[in-house]
Amino acid sequence: MEDLDRVTSSSTWEHRQLADLVDLGLHWDGEVVRQSDRFDRYRAVLDELSAGGRVYPCYCTRREIRAEIDNASQAPHGSTPDGAYPGTCRDLTARQRADRERAGRPPALRLRTHGDELSLTDMIAGPYTGVVDDFVLARSDGIPAYNLAVVIDDIAQDVTQVVRGDDLLSSTPRHLLLQRLVGASHPMYCHVPLVVEADGTRLAKRDHTIRRALTLQDLAGVGYGASKVLSALAGSLNLAEAGEPVSAEQLVDRFDSSLVPRQPIQIDDLFPAA
Repeated sequence: MEDLDRVTSSSTWEHRQLADLVDLGLHWDGEVVRQSDRFDRYRAVLDELSAGGRVYPCYCTRREIRAEIDNASQAPHGSTPDGAYPGTCRDLTARQRADRERAGRPPALRLRTHGDELSLTDMIAGPYTGVVDDFVLARSDGIPAYNLAVVIDDIAQDVTQVVRGDDLLSSTPRHLLLQRLVGASHPMYCHVPLVVEADGTRLAKRDHTIRRALTLQDLAGVGYGASKVLSALAGSLNLAEAGEPVSAEQLVDRFDSSLVPRQPIQIDDLFPAA
């Protein structure tokens, strides 16, 4: 359970998410693991990387980073994640760091990289190579960053296959590098196209301008029970005929990554009446 930020996390949402998985016929092994209970593991890895000279403090705000990127004379070389860090605080002197700390700026912690290029062959996207920037390992408030936590969690749980949205493909070389630095093997990756709005923008729970049913509870209110949702999702992946009743167990046997569409699907096409 990704609940790193205790301010924005909610036990109500957690219970709803787990109930939704059950309604769709999805199950998990063992007890639910919460990132909020694993800070000691993340900090141990941070300490190890720091001891190897791979971590440095960064005093930049997001606004300052974005402004520097926007004002750069040229784009960075290679495929880098959106908002890739330009290295502003990478080579600060001890005096410069002290000045920033006296000004009351608590630092985030970033991984010191060396222009590393890492490659993978994704089950959907195929071959992909990306340049790894100096990404955040811990936020300025001390909370471990997603990119660190998710890698350590996958290693601890012996995850061998990661399936997620293709908006995260450009971040995957970061995870490959972290796995290498801590001596772990790489899982297989499968980045699937997103469900999007009619104008191509991705759906996001933080976007309050979306005026449609999005949760299972919402969809049930407009005639899409869990079984119909599962059928619609299976159809969108070319794993079932339109309207065909299916179970999660059936879809395990049917799954074929070569059948998965390479383009995003609009939510109006997925749930026309929602």
